[in-house]
Amino acid sequence: MSQRETKPQIAVLTVPDCPNAPLARQRIADALDGRDVPVEWVEVTDEADAAQRKMTGSPTILLDGVDPFATAASQPSVSCRLYRHPDGTTDGAPTVADLRRVLATGDPSSSTSTD
Repeated sequence: MSQRETKPQIAVLTVPDCPNAPLARQRIADALDGRDVPVEWVEVTDEADAAQRKMTGSPTILLDGVDPFATAASQPSVSCRLYRHPDGTTDGAPTVADLRRVLATGDPSSSTSTD
């Protein structure tokens, strides 16, 4: 398997001027721990684009085109998104530990965060 095949494709979908984008950026960088994995940042401005791109609030993090933090109730949206953490708190990005787990397993069902 080549190195390119083993790298996850990470895309972050945000609304313009998303207040949680810097937090998501920092946590993704921390989770990658210096690994050279490109992260694509995409601005989404309307509901149709959100639906097409599978954005369920800003920021939405897609790993290989899948939102590992989506729930059954997740709907396309250009609204702000909150992530629930294992300790019950919420904020605007997954925890570094949740991101590391999802990146390591590649298994979207391994996440415990919700919208």
